[in-house]
Amino acid sequence: MRITAVTCVKNEGPFLLEWIAFNRVIGVTDFLFYSNDCSDGTDALLDALARHGIVTHLPNPATNRNYQMQALKDARRHPIVTQADWVWIADVDEFLNIHVGDHRLPALITACGNPQAISLHFQFFANGGVEDFADAPVIAQFTHSHNPDIWCADTAIEVKTLVRHDFPLGYYGAHRPFHDDTKHQPHWTDGAGRQVPKPFRSAATKRRIRAFPARGARRFATLNHYALRSLDSYLVKNDRGDVNREHRAFDDSYWRDRNDAAWEDRSIQRYLPALHAEIDRLKALPGVADLHAASVAAHRARRDALLTDPSYREMQAQLRDASPFCAAEERIRKEIGLT
Repeated sequence: MRITAVTCVKNEGPFLLEWIAFNRVIGVTDFLFYSNDCSDGTDALLDALARHGIVTHLPNPATNRNYQMQALKDARRHPIVTQADWVWIADVDEFLNIHVGDHRLPALITACGNPQAISLHFQFFANGGVEDFADAPVIAQFTHSHNPDIWCADTAIEVKTLVRHDFPLGYYGAHRPFHDDTKHQPHWTDGAGRQVPKPFRSAATKRRIRAFPARGARRFATLNHYALRSLDSYLVKNDRGDVNREHRAFDDSYWRDRNDAAWEDRSIQRYLPALHAEIDRLKALPGVADLHAASVAAHRARRDALLTDPSYREMQAQLRDASPFCAAEERIRKEIGLT
């Protein structure tokens, strides 16, 4: 079974080896990376891995800031995608935690009844008070998240989707595929093998739905999303541009919405022995360990440079002191007199 992972990256150098190794452990056979505007050695590390046959690395073909969608449009025609049995579109901070069989993708596909698509719900993992960046597996450092059935005030939670080669594809979206067939709906399940809701499964609409209720949907797999990581890494991520700030007036809502530590889940750590072994195999490839170390050094150097800026020191302090409650929960607590 050929399973191709497709992802877009910018300045993710310190985290590449863990993500690639983890996905190799769970059964991904091929990788298609698109990179743009990297300053931390991400592109050099990917080029080295490409020379060793581990990944395929291309410059992002985007002609505007819509990097991901233009890359996905390009990916659809690439042989590594067209020749795959399944395509998995995910980001480098997302790890698919499979709860069935041998905890690999074929076991998940079998448990779900071999559908044409499987949509897996996010579970957002909190920062957990980790301030310092450490060159160690993310899945070992962060163990707390929100209640799986509700995120902030929402029971509908976003998904990412594993897509089989015969899905009636209109185009790939970042969270799910879209199709134009109004007569035939594809066999499409959630992470518990249940058919996804009809409005989600139906043909492409202007709403482009990318979430549906998560209750009971993680029976066979959970998509662990480490959107925050350490406070150090979050500052660097913010500088990279993934978290929006206007006129340098920082809004901490993104952090607070994902920093709910009410629930502990260490189940993904069952992969750690195999993950460490696979990372070691990758580092043993000529040049890879040195390029990884250079990316780690660049990440730390960027953090240090940012903290010479008063606005980033202010941001750091604000996040340290941020409320442990998301904005929606804080409003409810105020209404019932808990604040």
